[in-house]
Amino acid sequence: VAGYGDAEAVVTGIVGCAGLLPTLAAIKAGKDIALANKETLIAGGPVVLPLVEKQGVKLLPADSEHSAIFQCLQGVPEGGLRRILLTASGGAFRDWPVEKLPQVTVADALKHPNWSMGRKITVDSATLMNKGLEVIEAHYLFGLDYDDIDIVIHPQSIIHSLIELQDTSMLAQLGWPDMRLPLLYAISWPDRIYTDWEPLDLVKAGTLTFRDPDHAKYPCMEIAYAAGRAGGTMTAVLNAANEQVVALFLEEKIQFLEIPKVIEKVCDRHRADLSAHPTLDDILAVDQWARSEVTKVSKTLTETVVVSMG
Repeated sequence: VAGYGDAEAVVTGIVGCAGLLPTLAAIKAGKDIALANKETLIAGGPVVLPLVEKQGVKLLPADSEHSAIFQCLQGVPEGGLRRILLTASGGAFRDWPVEKLPQVTVADALKHPNWSMGRKITVDSATLMNKGLEVIEAHYLFGLDYDDIDIVIHPQSIIHSLIELQDTSMLAQLGWPDMRLPLLYAISWPDRIYTDWEPLDLVKAGTLTFRDPDHAKYPCMEIAYAAGRAGGTMTAVLNAANEQVVALFLEEKIQFLEIPKVIEKVCDRHRADLSAHPTLDDILAVDQWARSEVTKVSKTLTETVVVSMG
């Protein structure tokens, strides 16, 4: 379906790694891609990017953060980009003390303070894994090293991301928390199309604040950076493990604080088998392996709890 007909562009918004194969099919059919599915690049970057170049199609970001970066980069000369600063709302537990996190329920994790999103991405926001995944996506989209991609908590979600240039100038893209704008820009680029949407009112928006993410509260962030730096198939393993473990949490089969523990163990088990230059078959194979491994690891956690309680 993704490669069918006379459409010039395809918006890929399927949640998770399920979006990879349809995106590849659209690219092979010569379609430009408006990418709202971050997992396509996180899992399949080593395959997707060479195919984009080979087919001569455009790959434009349609999620809010990467669209913001892309918008800020318009007119920046090659070599002018120094650093990317991804903003994060902080998710459902932004204002919770770390000591309270063992009490988290599924209902708690699904109460996002700013955005209305699906269940999986809302949990990813609560763990900050969504931002870790976006760091990897930014690496693939914009070519910066991981040391030059940072995360900052911005509770108001008005600044959607920033870039720092070589002369230390900072450029930011601002707007209400609304996915229509990044989607529109991905489809209409390089043009700007008039809309009758509510303009951003800075006075109404009020104070904009920023703070460093709490590493004790958000261990998934560092796990994602480590997977990105490992490269190859590790990011596909990270993505698949996260998808599977979040599903288990939503089914109330594991606790919230077990999410990063399971993901880290699965990634550690993959290190010996990591492929630095994977094929599509390699990526699909490790995706399935990681999902199966999550089930095994989560069972050992449950068994440990049972033994300790006994």
